Amino acid sequence: MAQSRKRVTFKGFNGEELRGVIEFPLDKKPHAYAIFAHCFTCGKNVSAARKIAQSVAQAGIATLRFDFTGIGDSEGEFAATNFSSNLKDIQAAHAFMAEHYEAPRLLIGHSLGGAAVLASGMQIEEIEAIVTVAAPSDPAHVKHLLKGALEKIETEGSGEVTIGYKTFTIERQFVADILSAKFLDQLKHMRKPLLIMHSPQDTIVGIENAAEIYTSAFHPKSFITLDGADHMLSAGKDANYAGEVIGTWVRKYIPAPEPKPIDTDHQVVASLSGPNFTTLVKAGQHNLTADEPAEVGGDDFGPNPYELLAASLATCTAMTLKMYANHKKIDLQEVNVHVSHAKKHATDSEDTRASSKIDEFVRDLEIYGNMTEEQRQRLVEIADKCPVHRTLENPNTAIKTTLRDTEA
Repeated sequence: MAQSRKRVTFKGFNGEELRGVIEFPLDKKPHAYAIFAHCFTCGKNVSAARKIAQSVAQAGIATLRFDFTGIGDSEGEFAATNFSSNLKDIQAAHAFMAEHYEAPRLLIGHSLGGAAVLASGMQIEEIEAIVTVAAPSDPAHVKHLLKGALEKIETEGSGEVTIGYKTFTIERQFVADILSAKFLDQLKHMRKPLLIMHSPQDTIVGIENAAEIYTSAFHPKSFITLDGADHMLSAGKDANYAGEVIGTWVRKYIPAPEPKPIDTDHQVVASLSGPNFTTLVKAGQHNLTADEPAEVGGDDFGPNPYELLAASLATCTAMTLKMYANHKKIDLQEVNVHVSHAKKHATDSEDTRASSKIDEFVRDLEIYGNMTEEQRQRLVEIADKCPVHRTLENPNTAIKTTLRDTEA
């Protein structure tokens, strides 16, 4: 299933710019929105974040993955952040999505991001379901990553820690914050569906953390083992599997609405209900997406109406040539029809109609096959006989518009 993404920017907990990416399902309108919180120091572009967000988008839930303050593409100093500031960044992301799209109903978090979505999910009323992946049951678990610098942090107020291939400055306030961040007791009072995902082979955050979260949480709660996966879900198949399971699990709690019945008395139905111009098209038994380019306020998720019109002329031309070639036993092996459209002044065009501006379609043919030059030229003549060509040139074409009763 094809999908697309949009880069976004919004203000974080301290007013600095945070940058993220929304993964959208391309072939249908999202029926809900989600936020993905990345692991400690990881960022939005880590493989697990990308693959899980993309898989959840395939299930119809557009998913924002963003960099916390001081991480990746986002502004701010990492040293000034802590677990509490991550919660505020999640709340800022939720507010941004609610203002510009729709309030997210699902939170997904990986590792320390999993602990963050548990704490945030209890604070944000609109959240209806929560998913943790390899999450610690206590944010203080990340202390083990700081063990080489803890003494210096305590005595001097800050210290440098190398995680992966990057060096981060950790301040004393960060350690104090994670030590005070407790949420297991609060889970007993949360009545939101919870999915806990963890690998028995996780050597960074042991699976006993999943057991503690599961025991503390109230129903409905579910556990899925990520057997064989490492903590980072670095094997693409493990991250894809996690995302697919999330997309399936969440349908029970955030189901997609039943599609409205579409009348069959028209061959094509276009439906636009989002904030911009993305339009879902049902043509017979087939689904398409149309849009406008970003420079005119669209999201560029599909061709614009004139591109669809040009596509109609191009495809009709190709089919007409193939039908004629089959009938006349012409060896037409391949035909490519290039169509462009422009608004032109009548004086700039070969068309002699009196209108000050006309629509001009330029059609270039590529014809391949074993045939004579006479046969090739005949195919060029036949192109003008394609039904869409005739419809576009027919001065007697009429469009009738009616209004249906939608009050019910």
